[in-house]
Amino acid sequence: MIFAKLSDAADYRGIHPRLDRVIDCLNEEFLRRVGTETQKLEDELLYVTRFDYETIPLEEAFFEAHKKYLDVHLMLDGQERVDISHPDTLALFDHKDDFYAYRGEAEQTLILTPGSFLVVFPGDAHRIKVQVKGPETVSKVVFKLLVND
Repeated sequence: MIFAKLSDAADYRGIHPRLDRVIDCLNEEFLRRVGTETQKLEDELLYVTRFDYETIPLEEAFFEAHKKYLDVHLMLDGQERVDISHPDTLALFDHKDDFYAYRGEAEQTLILTPGSFLVVFPGDAHRIKVQVKGPETVSKVVFKLLVND
């Protein structure tokens, strides 16, 4: 997991070539063009989508994890709580393709706000969409990068 400010994104170059491509896209001009329809940047290897939604109470949220994809979450507007745990500490309750859904307790908690971003690697279970002080409409861009075939 990486949790950082957008102004520090270039510090993470060199981890993976597709993450470098995402870092190149973390600018106002590109982000303004991202819509709610998935935009493929490299077929199934790298794509991006904007999500607009209402945050939910903790008890309604669940963890998700992936084995093939790395996610980059960038908040555009609003804020949400994100919890992180290792899947071994959680109970799997659903699985489809590269989506694993879990229930359990958070090991780490952070607040994703505009100007910050979160990178979750394969195996980082993350619980998103959680309210901070009550329901709030957020707008977030999520990049998905294939890193494990």
